[in-house]
Order: sequence, then structure tokens, then C-alpha cells
Amino acid sequence: MVDGDHTVDNKIFATCFAAIVATSFCFILRAFVIDQWGIEFALTETQKGELLGVGLWPFAISIILLSLVIDRIGFRTTLWLAAAGHVIGLVVLLSATGYWSLYAGTFIMALANGAIEAGANPLVATIFRLDKPRWLNRLHAAWPGGMIIGGLLAIWLGDGVGWRIKVALMALPILVYALLLVRRRFPASERVTYGVSYKSMLAEAGYVSALIVSTLIMLEIGRVFSLPTIIVLGTIAMLTAVYAYFARSAGKPLFIVLVLLMIPLATTELSTDSWISSLMAPEMRTVGLDAGWVLVYTSIIVFVVRIFAGSIIARLGPVGTLALASAFAALGLYTLSGSTGLAILVAATLYGIGKSFFWGTSLALTSEQFPRGGAVTLNIVAGSGMLAAGILGSVLLGSLQDHSIGVALARHDAIHGSQLTQRYLTEDRLSIFGGYRALDPRAVALAPAEDKVVIENIAAGSKKSALSEVALLPVMMLLCYLALLLFFRSRGGYRAVVLDNPATSPLSRARTTI
Repeated sequence: MVDGDHTVDNKIFATCFAAIVATSFCFILRAFVIDQWGIEFALTETQKGELLGVGLWPFAISIILLSLVIDRIGFRTTLWLAAAGHVIGLVVLLSATGYWSLYAGTFIMALANGAIEAGANPLVATIFRLDKPRWLNRLHAAWPGGMIIGGLLAIWLGDGVGWRIKVALMALPILVYALLLVRRRFPASERVTYGVSYKSMLAEAGYVSALIVSTLIMLEIGRVFSLPTIIVLGTIAMLTAVYAYFARSAGKPLFIVLVLLMIPLATTELSTDSWISSLMAPEMRTVGLDAGWVLVYTSIIVFVVRIFAGSIIARLGPVGTLALASAFAALGLYTLSGSTGLAILVAATLYGIGKSFFWGTSLALTSEQFPRGGAVTLNIVAGSGMLAAGILGSVLLGSLQDHSIGVALARHDAIHGSQLTQRYLTEDRLSIFGGYRALDPRAVALAPAEDKVVIENIAAGSKKSALSEVALLPVMMLLCYLALLLFFRSRGGYRAVVLDNPATSPLSRARTTI
């Protein structure tokens, strides 16, 4: 859409919105069945964290790779690839027989999710190029929208319904966005429309950002396939060198900062969402509610805030909004870790308000500052966030729980002269954070009633304490965003970079407007 054309293609936006609803619908249903997977397949908390994580990090593989070719293959082909991936992944999940088949099915579906965002983000940034914060936040209101629908369905079905029935429900939103795609046509991207060269697009992101995402991807691939360190490091070097050859640029320093900031941001939002139902289950049971209500409730808050976020961002600016959001999220998570009864509602409200602004506003900030980077800069930021949440964040939360439970059991043994550690912890296992021991679900299931009570009480306290440690991440983000506010103030205030009209400048110099 070129300047002067104020027609809004609501059908394109609706298609993108429906596609993102499908991604979060699948995400929340996986969060609801993770404990059922744990029981049926005897998974540790760290293994469950790895399964939650693989629902996120492969996203980055498809979103980043597709960003490099999306202007050639087109948005339509990209979204159809996503639909095919969702169907294949769903079939693998429904036929799962253990950890690795669950891992494979979740991996394929995560690739499909990345394809959706690879297309949806630059599409909306193109159509609403002069109002990106408002419309990218509205687009990502689809994420909590899908979580609300999926969460309510899962709660209504209850624990008595098998996990395969719940997973099968993922087919519904996939069918909806596939039907919307049938007759849809899409415009060229903003970068192509305004004549920015492919090399210039790559240069905006630069090889430093390629090094960051390559490192994160290969660390996880190396762990999954037990690759030698030399192969992992060699592949990272090769991927970075190839990107550097074509980009001939290290990338803009501000962009590198935004990529790095997505690591704690995505962990705070997505990794916590993956775990929060399981973390709050013991406390919610004391008030007679399903733990999933915490996630559904915060999703309702996020949905409403993102729909109306544009007015707030217009007042505070993207950076000021992210700073305030970080403060709310930190306070909410810390309070949530120690809340009981109805106080959970207050803490969840603070956390929900904070995380509402994270994703869409970060993408808008990136697209406003680096429009010449097109789909590459936009999707590297999103991809790095998903990588961090999947590889580091979700596993970190699981590891914190396993470690905390182990310490608490050892303390109980020392005080009471019991042998819970020897009886109910697994042998040493390995994760990205090193060796660990975890509760053995099968041993606990066969434990005497008195031991089960002690273990459940210890596990409940250990799970909640993980949230207080995660609260340190948004505190770090707050400090970084305050520093960015000072940076923009030193340059005369925040301004969005707008590409020139192609009719007057085919190669489109970047200019700034207030």
C-alpha cells in the first residue's frame, strides 16, 4: 500500500489474525496437557521444560530462513507452508509413543508457527506502515485470543478427558485460517515497494545478529543430536560467515541491542506462560479453581490491552511503554511467587498488564527504526525471542524447579533422618544448564501416602519460588529501556524512520518524522 491510499485491507488483517490465533491455541493446549504427558511417559520437570521449549525455538528457524526468501516466494506461499506444517505436526503428536515423538511433533508445529509470523508481521507492517505500533499490537492480540479460546475449552473438558482429544482440537483454528487463505491475495512488502535493495536489507541486521541466532540454534541442535562441539562451533562460524559475505555489515548497534533485549523479554512472557498453569496448580487447588484460570485471566487482560495499546504508545512512545511494562511484569511475577488465595488475582493482573505490551511494541519499535531491514530485521527480533524462550527460558524454569525440589528434599532428609532423596530422585541427567537430578514420577506414584504428602508440599513451594527468580529478568529489561530513553533523548527524542515515496526516490533514502 503506497502513501495516499487509505484503504485498509481488512481481509488480509483478518487472515493474519486468524493464523496467529491458531499458533497460540496450539501453544496453550500443549501447556494444559504437559502434566498428562509427564504422567503417561514418565517425564521429569526438565524434560517437560524441553518439550515446552521445542514448541518455541524451532519457530526461529523458519521465521529467519523464510525472511531471507519471503519477498521471492510471496506471503501466500509462506502461509500455505505453515498450514501444511501444522497438519503434519498434529498427526505426529496424535500418534506419539514417547518423549522423542512428542518432541518431533511439537518441533514441526513450531516450524509452522514461525512461518505464520514470518508472513504476518511484515504484511501488517506494510499495510499500516504509518501506524505500526497500534496495528502490530492489535495483530498480536490474536495470541491471547487463541489462548483464551483454547484455555476455556481445555478447562471445560477437564483432567478426565485424554490428552489426545485436547490436542485434536488444534485442527479447528488451523482449518479456519486455511479456509481464509484460499482466495486471498497479498501485496508486496514495504521494503520491496519502496525500492530498498536486498543487500541493504541484510546490512541493517548485520552479521552480529546472525551470530547470535546461529549460536542459539546450533547450541540446541547440538544438544538434541549430541553433536561434537567442533561441529557446533564450525557450523556457527560458517553460517555467520555466509551472512557476513552477503551483508558486508556488522549491523546497526541499536538493532543488536533490540535483539539481545528479546532474550529476557520472551523468557518473561512466553516461558512463564508455558509453565504458569503447572506452577500455580497447588495454590489454585486450595481455592477450588483449575490452575489454567490464571493463564486464561492474564490472556484476557493482554487481549484487551493490545487492542487499545495504540493510544498509550502514542503518549509514552514505544521505549517508554516497554519500560513501564517491564516494571509491571517484574512486580507481578515477584508478587505472584508469594501470593495466596485471591491475592493471586491482583498479582496476575500486574503481570498481565506488563506482558501485554512486550511483543507487538518490540516489533513496532524494530520496524519503525529499521524499515529498510524489511522482513529480516522484523523477524530476526521475533525469532531471537522465540529461540531464547524455547532453548533457555522454558528449560531454565524447569531446571530451577528440579534444583529447588532436590535441595528441599535433602534439607528434609537432614532434619528428619529420612531417605527421600535416595528413593525418589532420578540418576544424574543432562540439560543445557548442566547436570541435574529430578523427581522420578513413577517412583513417586508408588510411594507410601505419607511420603507423597511430604513430596507434594515440597514440590508446590519449589514451583512457586521459581517465579521470584524470573522476576529479575524484567528488572534488567527496565534498566535497559531507561538507558534507551536517555539515548533517544540525547538525539532529540524518539522518531520513527519512514521510507520515501518510490515515485520520488526509487532507492528510497530514509528520513525521520516526528
